[in-house]
Amino acid sequence: MTDTTNPPAQGQILRPSELPTISRAKGVVTQPLVHSDRGSTSLTIGISTFQPGAVIPLHTHNVEEAITILEGEAIAIMNGQETTVRPYDTTFVPPGVPHHFRNDSSSEMRFLWTYGGAHVTRTYVETGQTVEHLSREDRRIAGAPDA
Repeated sequence: MTDTTNPPAQGQILRPSELPTISRAKGVVTQPLVHSDRGSTSLTIGISTFQPGAVIPLHTHNVEEAITILEGEAIAIMNGQETTVRPYDTTFVPPGVPHHFRNDSSSEMRFLWTYGGAHVTRTYVETGQTVEHLSREDRRIAGAPDA
């Protein structure tokens, strides 16, 4: 999410029930919360919800990422290992480390993600293509139905 006319940062209360969502990939909906368009200069935060069977392709980022599972369970794939993660389990992913999540369960899975930067890119491991996080191209590559 890039906006070259960022407003000055002000304190804000963000209520997910009042904010828009975007289709991130087939079976994945994302809700950006804190980002550069809101005046953030060092954080990008949001919530993603995965339907059963949903997965995002293996990728890396240019900044640190922390993900906390809020609801459900998922398989975290990082460092070539698969680990089941459950509510409040948190992953820390340094820049350049390939990772992704897969919902193998029969229930919805939701997590909170935080990036250590206001400009986030995603590089898809399979193709080496780097795109701006949540851009139309990012969503298209991941299989979002509306991208």
